[in-house]
Amino acid sequence: MTRSHQARLGRSVIAGAAAVAVTAGIVAAAPDGKAAPATPQLSLIAASAAVTLDSNKEDPGVYLDLGTYLTAEKAPLELKVTRASYKDPVVATQIIRDGAKTRTKVLPKGMVKDFAGLPGFVQVTVTNAAGRTVVNRAEDFCPNNASGRVRPDAPATSKYPESCPTNPFTLGSVWGVEKGWAANTYAGTYSEPVVLPAGKYTAKVSVAKRYRDFFGIADKPQTVKLTVREVSFEGGSGAAPRSAAAAGHAGHHAGHGAMAPATPAAPTSGAGPSYNVGHGPHTPAPPALPWAVKKAGLKAARMGDTTGQTDGSRKAPALKPALKRPAGKATVPDVPKPDLRSLPAYGITISEPATEGPDKGKDFLAFSANVWNAGPAQLVVDGFRSPGKELMDAYQYFYDAKGKQVGYTPTGTMEWDPRPGHEHWHFTDFASYRLLKADQKEAVRSGKEAFCLANTDAVDYTVKNANWHPYNTDLSTACGQENSISVREVLDVGSGDTYTQDLPGQSFDITTLPNGTYYIQVLANPEKRLKETSLTNNSALRKIVLGGKKGARTVTVPPHDLVDAN
Repeated sequence: MTRSHQARLGRSVIAGAAAVAVTAGIVAAAPDGKAAPATPQLSLIAASAAVTLDSNKEDPGVYLDLGTYLTAEKAPLELKVTRASYKDPVVATQIIRDGAKTRTKVLPKGMVKDFAGLPGFVQVTVTNAAGRTVVNRAEDFCPNNASGRVRPDAPATSKYPESCPTNPFTLGSVWGVEKGWAANTYAGTYSEPVVLPAGKYTAKVSVAKRYRDFFGIADKPQTVKLTVREVSFEGGSGAAPRSAAAAGHAGHHAGHGAMAPATPAAPTSGAGPSYNVGHGPHTPAPPALPWAVKKAGLKAARMGDTTGQTDGSRKAPALKPALKRPAGKATVPDVPKPDLRSLPAYGITISEPATEGPDKGKDFLAFSANVWNAGPAQLVVDGFRSPGKELMDAYQYFYDAKGKQVGYTPTGTMEWDPRPGHEHWHFTDFASYRLLKADQKEAVRSGKEAFCLANTDAVDYTVKNANWHPYNTDLSTACGQENSISVREVLDVGSGDTYTQDLPGQSFDITTLPNGTYYIQVLANPEKRLKETSLTNNSALRKIVLGGKKGARTVTVPPHDLVDAN
């Protein structure tokens, strides 16, 4: 897995935003002395009157991170974004809380189209020194992006998630700007860079009228003086080239990928998700990549794994399992349990044929897959190793409403992946992948059999007990070391675990399969050893059509209801 990099706004950015907020007078008491209404008061501010952005001499282009923010006062901005099924459109609702009372406002039809944020939220224009407009475009806005406090008396942490989900099969999300906080309006790598020669410019950022009207935002555009500086990244000095930074960052929801480590953005950019806990400035990571960008940077790996050689490249902080192997009678108490569900496969492609090795001349169909937990309880699995044994014995644990462990049951095994660069323990009974023929009878089974669990994707944060900050809980995931005597792996409520199509075993050998219609099946809990809320929703199918000839196979992926994403 590539762990998410939690970016935080530098102190200078927050201080600048706070100064702008105070001078703008957005923290004002009601004139009659009565308590102000709980409706959020939103304002567009600029953290600084001037910014300097670098353009790579070898790969020109500037991402317009101008340091403009949307602030929320009097009450947080909170949006619940859902779709009833993949046959239904995405619907966004504003949640307005006033003490124990809650009221809602449904956003106009078509205002929100997916889970990536509010489309066309800001308009950005850039003029050169001669007064000629050289950039004029709309930018999307994720309210969860790069947020930080603008007032010292604001809540120390934001309760909202740290980014907007990018999985094409997301079902529900929550977006928000905490009261007394501000979120960066910069769209990150969702937007295209612009080619601007080195020089002086003036940028103007304004909120689109339809959003001003709906949320009651004042029509007060922000003007920022922009200096574009041309720099060279040859010789290993300076920051990474723009293209390398974009391709190398796995993003907040990248899943199990084999992409390069993230390259930090500029120290003052605020680019990327943030969870400011008041520990001083941290260098932000680049913003999360949308799926289309991640997909373009992935390459299918050589296939043909054997038992014990499945992916485990993720790095995660070690979490302490139970102190010792459970003793006494195994029991499955009547308490809330996890509900594992599969998403339809995506990122489906024909991998490049191997030119050597055991897979030479073979054709493989690669794909990405996700199994998620709809709750209402976490999936907690501990592995315990007997001295000298190759496999760990795995146990599922159960907890009451107060978090007290009240039971356990044996649930298969964990195996060690010995390959350099992997070297982790994997739970063997989490999911399986099958390629089904048109009559939905099995044609091929994937070599992928074992998994190291992690909360890579926010699939539905609107379900009961969803944890909006899964990486910050005490039940983080860990895969252990070769000398581990025990490990703990966890899948939190609302989150899913994605394995991307560039990983070993994440494929089907289609060399001898005839052309025609098939279905990729992602099956959670295939042996039904894990105890769940329901076992009726563990399978998801994605239709594909194979064509071409040996060595030059093709795959066509029809839309899955309203989701036209491969």
